[in-house]
Amino acid sequence: MSTLKLGIPKGSLEKSTIDLFGRAGWKIHQNSRNYFPTVDDRELRLSLVRAQEMSRYVESGVLDLGLTGKDWILENDSDVVEVCDLVYSKASTNPARWVLVVPGDSPVNRAEDLAGKKIATELVGFTKRFFREKKVEVEVEFSWGATEAKVVEGLCDAIVEVTETGSTIKAHGLKIIDTLLITNTKLIANKEAWEDPWKRRKIDQIALLLKGALKAEGMVGLKLNAPKESIEKLMEIVPSLQAPTVAHLFKSDWLSVETVVNESVVREIAPKLAELGATGIIEYPLNKIL
Repeated sequence: MSTLKLGIPKGSLEKSTIDLFGRAGWKIHQNSRNYFPTVDDRELRLSLVRAQEMSRYVESGVLDLGLTGKDWILENDSDVVEVCDLVYSKASTNPARWVLVVPGDSPVNRAEDLAGKKIATELVGFTKRFFREKKVEVEVEFSWGATEAKVVEGLCDAIVEVTETGSTIKAHGLKIIDTLLITNTKLIANKEAWEDPWKRRKIDQIALLLKGALKAEGMVGLKLNAPKESIEKLMEIVPSLQAPTVAHLFKSDWLSVETVVNESVVREIAPKLAELGATGIIEYPLNKIL
């Protein structure tokens, strides 16, 4: 039997990725001491891999498919197929940014002002290329963590750090002078796997269902029954992805209405629907929207 080797990002995205696959239709089971989770699909073989290393494993063919950030693809300068974007809206509403940061009282206001200075970051390769393209000579050193503290303590002149809101950076009395990269999670594939017909179909299946699960986040199904004379006014209230489904109830002048709406609007429209005579209003969760 053919199998597809899939990398699950270990760390901050691990739980949300496993939850996402669950909503997409794959139940993943993990053991805290095991780097090879099991899944209810005999065509998949899973490995837990750090997002920082994922693109290298996919490029080399150790993995056929994996999830990682655009930042780490660029950091590793990996030659992979970017199958699709996967925006984890439940994790955060703000995109992750890699920003250039200096002390709040620093006279530095742009990247060019850092010529001859030392910069600490986890994103070493990308940072070096950024300054090389600007023709600015700097020293870039790898940071194992607590990067903000290094610039606060004067161990370096600036840092390149990832942030969503910038609140932690500001809390340390630092200032952002440039944004180097806006990143997001991507589903990536090995080029040879992408060209293999069986693996390509399997990759397309996974991509379709993952995107469907993400699209369904924050959305619910809404069903109700309504008198025929109220239907036009109801349609002015009820939102939908395209148009609500309306059907006659058996041997009745009443109509059945079904639609997909954002969960947050139900509390606003449900009382209005009831005022127009709607009954049997049902809200139900969605796993996927394809």
